Amino acid sequence: MPLDQSFTGREYPSDSKYYVSREKIREFADAIDDPNPIYRDPAAARAAGHPDVLAPPTFVTLINLPKINGIVADPALGLDYSRMVHGSQGFRYERPVHAGDELEISARIDSIMARAGNDFIDLQAEITDADGNLVCSTRAQLVVRGEDA
Repeated sequence: MPLDQSFTGREYPSDSKYYVSREKIREFADAIDDPNPIYRDPAAARAAGHPDVLAPPTFVTLINLPKINGIVADPALGLDYSRMVHGSQGFRYERPVHAGDELEISARIDSIMARAGNDFIDLQAEITDADGNLVCSTRAQLVVRGEDA
């Protein structure tokens, strides 16, 4: 079933806050096997010019992925998750994420198109801090393979 084109432009506002803790950053750094001390040691992070422990660049995936999953799970969109693959992902930072940040994410569907029997959905998200300042914008393209693909 093709994706519902009327979803293009649909916005998904923030519905929760995510508190960035030192422990979550350490767990993420452990999961990606990155021993960098600025992800674990506040003194090392401060020595590198950061106010607290720094999050690895892909840390925002922890809030970005649930937002994407919430969008694609909408049955009205018509997306068959079993046929979906991740086409691309990108992050553009305005500033790094640190322990102590309180983040929110809002998203929108930029475009939906069909090509060669497959559907492509482009998503954009903005991650803001407690003051409403942009921290990071993300983009993702999802590909839904057609039944004949």
